[in-house]
Amino acid sequence: MLMPMAISFTKQSYVTRYPGVLFSPRQSSYFCVSAKNIFRKTCRRELEFKQQCHHALFRSKDKADFSSSMHHQANEEDVSRATLIWRAIKLPIYSVALVPLTVGSAAAYLQTGMFSARRYFVLLISSVLIITWLNLSNDVYDFDTGADKNKTESVVNLVGSRTGTLVAAYLLLVLGFIGLTWASVEAGNLRAIMLLTCAVICGYIYQCPPFRLSYQGLGEPLCFAAFGPFATTAFYLLLGSTRENLCLSITATILSASLLVGLTTSLILFCSHFHQDTFFIAQVEGDQNVGKMSPLVRLGTERGSVVVKWAVMTLYSLLFAIGLSRTLPLSCIFLCAMTSPIGKLVVSYVEENHKDKGKIFMAKYYCVRLHALFGAALVAGLITARILVTKHIPKLVFQ
Repeated sequence: MLMPMAISFTKQSYVTRYPGVLFSPRQSSYFCVSAKNIFRKTCRRELEFKQQCHHALFRSKDKADFSSSMHHQANEEDVSRATLIWRAIKLPIYSVALVPLTVGSAAAYLQTGMFSARRYFVLLISSVLIITWLNLSNDVYDFDTGADKNKTESVVNLVGSRTGTLVAAYLLLVLGFIGLTWASVEAGNLRAIMLLTCAVICGYIYQCPPFRLSYQGLGEPLCFAAFGPFATTAFYLLLGSTRENLCLSITATILSASLLVGLTTSLILFCSHFHQDTFFIAQVEGDQNVGKMSPLVRLGTERGSVVVKWAVMTLYSLLFAIGLSRTLPLSCIFLCAMTSPIGKLVVSYVEENHKDKGKIFMAKYYCVRLHALFGAALVAGLITARILVTKHIPKLVFQ
């Protein structure tokens, strides 16, 4: 008897105290719809919160990468000025002037048995002057676009004068081209100066406005053409021609050698992007932001390391294919094959360090070693073939 009375009292007290809790059917359905909407909003907020946490995680990783990049930049700034000047000079890179010239002269020696030391050194000095023009003007135009804004070893940043650097660059170009013209006139070979002009044009449209094809990722093909078929073949014609012998033939031997030289030279350029692009992509202002779409900006460093592997494999595969066709002497094939350990070193170093912004800086210098050793092997093989008087008869292509 006490329990029903207590329940009734409690129910009445609750209704009295909290009016509106007991709803009509229409109010109940409205309440259900509102509850569903609240539930959906809650789920949406939870999803947005999870997405924000996810983005925050990636932002923290990016900040960590950025801080490591800034730490690397701070270390770069601590480098002595003498070291920065040494890096700006890029002395090992001048092997790209030495190798095409020396390979071309060795091919001419194999064909004719002639070698002009005076003409060789005039061409060497002229080539060095033109490579210096390439380096200086590249620094100037990269400075203009902002790509070299944080590059401490940039000549413009070291000297502090854009105009002075540009004037010096084009003065060196004029002097270098005068030397090339003199050698062509002395040899009496107009085909050579035409090929060298094409090589210089490739260098100009690679980096100079309004073309700047390097910003479109076309630097490697231009580099291959300039230092391979154009320059190496031109030097062959200049060092194998005299006024008495104006009709030196372009053979399959020199064309094969020029293809190999072009490949190793292009590999240097490709690997030089690893340090520059991985450093700048990690920052807000990088190559991509200034419109410099180099191969590594498009591919990324991981796929770039795969490209390096395939490039080295292509180099030695092409070498053996040329050997089977007997286009190059067997001595060239044997000696160039002995450089495969340095090729393997380039591949393994890039694969292991393509994400390490500090170590990957050395990748291009390993490529320079491969380029120089491979070129030296080619030269030694061509000279050895001539000295041993092997019955290697170059196949005629153009006369």
